[in-house]
Amino acid sequence: MQGIARLTVFLLGLLLLPAAARAAEPRLLIEIDGASRSFSREDLLRHPAAADIDVPQDASYGRAMRYRAVPMAALLAGARLLPGQALEAVSSDGFVAQLPVQLVLHPAAGAAAPYLAVEPAGAPWPNLPGKQASAGPFYIVWLRPAASDIRSEQWPYMIAAIRSAESPATRWPALAVDPKLAADDPIRAGQALFVTQCLVCHQLNGAGSASVGPDLNLPMNPTEYFKEAALHRYIRDPASLRHWSQMRMQGFDSDSLSDREIDLVIAYLRHMAGRKALR
Repeated sequence: MQGIARLTVFLLGLLLLPAAARAAEPRLLIEIDGASRSFSREDLLRHPAAADIDVPQDASYGRAMRYRAVPMAALLAGARLLPGQALEAVSSDGFVAQLPVQLVLHPAAGAAAPYLAVEPAGAPWPNLPGKQASAGPFYIVWLRPAASDIRSEQWPYMIAAIRSAESPATRWPALAVDPKLAADDPIRAGQALFVTQCLVCHQLNGAGSASVGPDLNLPMNPTEYFKEAALHRYIRDPASLRHWSQMRMQGFDSDSLSDREIDLVIAYLRHMAGRKALR
């Protein structure tokens, strides 16, 4: 009797396995202006606009890659999004990329073209360099990225959701520099770089959707405890200063941030040290 019971449990497990596998099938949630839609991997692979694309220099893999992908414009067709708004790409590891709607859905002729790459279940992508996982199941990639100065953190991977939001400047006034600064002040350029490259995992003055890394102004700003040369080096290559097993920041190579651009980010941080928001 005991053997029969065990066999029954085993057979029930086999019957339930397909349902469990379906439940684990990755899905992409799209939330636009309060309306939600959910797509399975197969939904996206069968999308009428899906196509095979070649990315000559993938920002995350550092080499040429081929993907089955859906143009972002086709994926979000009919969505009510204004050029001044943003799209947040929320990754399963906690990163949140800010993508201007103008860049994604209203590009000029010849500008960079964004696609949602979909990882096939039977043909998984390779692991990302230095990681134990691929960029899948969903990953935003770009054709002609240089045409629109697309940055490394605008290639979000492991995406779980895409949602509409107000622009970071409108949504989080605590990110703002002193309004008395001239329009062409380099600190404003540093702010723009911070929003694109740093807000993906940090907050500042409590502003931002991600919380992977620490807030960079509260309680202390890194310019208050780092020498400037050391901070520059830390942004470029964190492991060259210190390393620990749970370290997640990979740093920025010169293609992602030039030395001058790192200095602009530091100038913005130094400025914001004098503009702490009270909680």
